[in-house]
Amino acid sequence: MLIRLTIVVLVLTSAAYPQDRSHARSMVITREGIVATSHVQASVAGAQILAKGGSAVDAAIAANAVLGVTEPMMNGMGGDLFAIYWDAKTGKLYGLNSSGWAPQGLTLERLKQKGVTQMPTFGIDAVTVPGAVAGWNALHNRFGKLPWNELFKPSIHYADRGYPVPELIHGFWEQEGISQDPESRRVYLPDGKVPEVGQIFRNPDLAKTLRLLATGGAAAFYKGDIAQAILATSREFGGTMAADDLAQFTPEWVDPVSTTYRGWTIYELPPNGQGMAALEMLNIMETAPGSPEGSSSVAALHYKIEAMKLAYADLRRYNADPRFAKVPVQGLLSRQYAQERARLIDPNKASCETGAGKPPASETTYLSVVDREGNIVSLIQSNYEAFGSGITVRGMGFVLQDRGALFSLDPASPNVLAPRKRPFHTIIPAFMEKGDQHIGFGIMGGANQPLAHAQFVSNFVDYGMNIQAALENPRFTVSPNGGCNIVIESRVKPEVREKLSSMGHIFRVDREYSTSMGRGQAVLHDSRTGVNYGASDPRADGSAEPEPPTQ
Repeated sequence: MLIRLTIVVLVLTSAAYPQDRSHARSMVITREGIVATSHVQASVAGAQILAKGGSAVDAAIAANAVLGVTEPMMNGMGGDLFAIYWDAKTGKLYGLNSSGWAPQGLTLERLKQKGVTQMPTFGIDAVTVPGAVAGWNALHNRFGKLPWNELFKPSIHYADRGYPVPELIHGFWEQEGISQDPESRRVYLPDGKVPEVGQIFRNPDLAKTLRLLATGGAAAFYKGDIAQAILATSREFGGTMAADDLAQFTPEWVDPVSTTYRGWTIYELPPNGQGMAALEMLNIMETAPGSPEGSSSVAALHYKIEAMKLAYADLRRYNADPRFAKVPVQGLLSRQYAQERARLIDPNKASCETGAGKPPASETTYLSVVDREGNIVSLIQSNYEAFGSGITVRGMGFVLQDRGALFSLDPASPNVLAPRKRPFHTIIPAFMEKGDQHIGFGIMGGANQPLAHAQFVSNFVDYGMNIQAALENPRFTVSPNGGCNIVIESRVKPEVREKLSSMGHIFRVDREYSTSMGRGQAVLHDSRTGVNYGASDPRADGSAEPEPPTQ
């Protein structure tokens, strides 16, 4: 059992008050492992797995499984998964794309016959094959140490015995997304309403499913009893999911794509995810120096906002499943192209109509883990919208994702719906390194993620913040569809917002720490000293938990 002891000492001297403290939380610093997630119980569960001799991957799977119980609207085994793994001994980086494909029977013709003119956001026709469990299995087979069934004991515990609903998760527990499905209402709306803050929420159906998974492995999900329940649920709603759609799905090991930013190498996963937009934004940002007036100054914010608009325009135009469409990643990330795009930025005026360029040919949860050997896992997993499709698998206690909503029905689009095709994906894990410093990081929040990643990198590299301060620093988000509308946190000074407004930016001011800016985590390993650092975003209910001492 992990015993948490808090000692408070008051020393009335000026030395007790750091002068340059810009962040609310301290980093966790230890020679042991660290698990950083958006929910304390998940972080603790992962840290306890490390203490049992588990690897970073073992801890990540255990923590992710707990998050599927405690943040059911965000993630779970009905969603998809992406991960980056850094091996401390070899320095090698591995990428895993475990995003599911569209069922074989989900075609343009089928939707046209139903009178559908755009991809539905909810319901059975938005459901794609869930990739999370296959992703866990692939990671564990390659990098796991503990037995598979050991990893699910914490999540089974919380599903069976329940857990008190935390504040921010209570706020995300939207009734609308699940109100149309009787099974979803039964499972997620006890007494017919959203659980209150502190109310004990149990999901015995999910506990049963987790036991099936723990004993039967991934095969139980894609070929066994869980698969049969998914197929029966799909048939009930008139869906197209077939046994082969589940049984034949496999994740894909991929090589991360990268760019350099002022001496640091930044890595993202290649399409069908949107990580290339973060790298393109950084390339454009590097064409100008950081502002001497700080990260939240007029000059810094204007340039970052405009850079992201340009990167998003390219993302909308080119991103797709590379097995079905040619995505010009190399051209989009070239320095020549960044210079070309940067020349479109007017330093004194916002652009409200940003088009895609012509490059040369060429709801969510995030967690990060570093173990005592320095191995790092950067993992993100999601249902997409809150509670995904809104459909709960009968008798199994988890919702099916609605990732298919991100397909296009335009035959000319590289992201057009097709059988066994993976849709445009918003969730992206990231990694960065320079010399002895290695950082796994990610920030959730749908389309917000690329510019949140770029802001984190800029905060750390350009303005000397540590990983906790870089997560906490005020953020903005722009519309991925273009225009001048910006959401910005209220901690950005009013005079800065006023000056930017005079340049054409249109602001909606959000809370000091707004969940609409995403919820991030980060871990850093110093390979020279062997010391690990962890950070957790105050925009979430989570924490960075150190590995407890073994007894």
